[in-house]
Amino acid sequence: MALTKNKSYDLVIIGAGASGFTAAYQAAKNGLSVVVLEKGRHTGGSGDWVEGIFAVDSDMQKAKNVKLTKDDVLNEELEYSHYEADTNSWKQYIDHSAEMINWLKDLGVKYVDVQGLGSGNVTWHLMEGNGKQAIHTAIEPETIKAGAEIVTSVAAKSLIKDDEGKISGVVIEDQADKHTETIDAKAVIIATGGYLNNSKLIDQDTNYNAKQLIPVNSGKNTGDGLELAWDVGAQKYRMGMAMLFGGYVKDSTNPSYIYRTSDMNGAVTQQSLLWVNENGQRFTNEEVVDNFSHAGNALFTQNKIFSIIDQGTIDHLMNVGLYKDMGTYFTTQKTLDGLQKEIDESLDKNLPFIHKADTIAELAKETGLTGLEDEVSHYNELCKNGKDTDYNKDPKFMVAVDQGPYYAFELGIGAFCTMGGLKVDLDNRVLNDDGEVIEGLYAAGNDAAGILVGDTYGPNMPGTEGGYAFYSGRHSANTVTKYLKKSSVLN
Repeated sequence: MALTKNKSYDLVIIGAGASGFTAAYQAAKNGLSVVVLEKGRHTGGSGDWVEGIFAVDSDMQKAKNVKLTKDDVLNEELEYSHYEADTNSWKQYIDHSAEMINWLKDLGVKYVDVQGLGSGNVTWHLMEGNGKQAIHTAIEPETIKAGAEIVTSVAAKSLIKDDEGKISGVVIEDQADKHTETIDAKAVIIATGGYLNNSKLIDQDTNYNAKQLIPVNSGKNTGDGLELAWDVGAQKYRMGMAMLFGGYVKDSTNPSYIYRTSDMNGAVTQQSLLWVNENGQRFTNEEVVDNFSHAGNALFTQNKIFSIIDQGTIDHLMNVGLYKDMGTYFTTQKTLDGLQKEIDESLDKNLPFIHKADTIAELAKETGLTGLEDEVSHYNELCKNGKDTDYNKDPKFMVAVDQGPYYAFELGIGAFCTMGGLKVDLDNRVLNDDGEVIEGLYAAGNDAAGILVGDTYGPNMPGTEGGYAFYSGRHSANTVTKYLKKSSVLN
């Protein structure tokens, strides 16, 4: 039985996430014959976890009287990226961002609110049910209704060019029995979500230590689409940037995603409490969590990181309230009711990241943090005096560690996606090393988003990557349609 219904398509989309589905819907509505290839058994990918998307001058922002202009956003993003971001790509994205909110709403996407994230601007349009609802309840059914074909457990293995250097086909592989087939394609959109789950590319093309990095995503973003494009001459562009979100409990025995919204992970990574390095020494102002990508950068300056808390802090977070709002995901929580239970269960299971002792001296001995006892004594003195003379942390986050028992949590650095790999023009056409268009090859979402960033993701404008996934999917489908109509090669 053939892997696809047909042997020839106007458009092949590789990846069935936020950008892939958006592209498929728009292209099918435009009258193209479309097949979406998904190597996994399930569609949605990391797009299922997108909580909100970026926009400027939306109806929701106007209703909340948000004072933020398109020029403000453009200038801030260019400065934040040190002008490594592409000015015209940002301008184009900003100009269409509010339109995308309404476009998705018309498809059935429901919104909860628009707000900031940490210290960021109010650009985060939160979706009810996150990207999972947007993709599977709204976009996917409409995509199928529009006539696009969705194929799972089938991977793209190579792209084919014709004698003129234009994309003309794709070699695909059954993930079960590994047999391959070839389908004809007038155009291809790469929408495979980046390379966060490829430790070789992380070590080779970024400044991150893959052993410290904890991918919290679908697990399928292994750079497949990038490799396909590079093999046909695409420019390797803006590698090296992951969407870091600060500390994350480092558990090598369980899937990382289970801690994403856990009370325990929130307590030790997002409350601006005491962090120390492998020597038991404090190394930064923990308020850096207000920009979670900056927090990730700060943590990568150390070889190991531990969050140190005491029983008094646990009791406060459970019974009194948070020291600050959660910064890496949307929640209305005011207390961490399940914190003690999660900690006790982790200790009972002897999970590798957590340690408990009756005294700081015993905790230091158990963890090998030689300077911890002196550091905690010094830190407690700063807390008592109400002034952080080391890093100038706000006194309200100077929470003493003086009520046993005491806990140490080893942290890695969490990341949700990479951004970059392929250079695209304003039509999302993939470019070669000379900046020339590879005819018929397009990229959307994370694979193309290097045009928007410098070396650090910007939570100052939350939702930019999620929003770009949807925007670039739709935009690339429209530009593919124009290309095929101009070329007169439509099926």
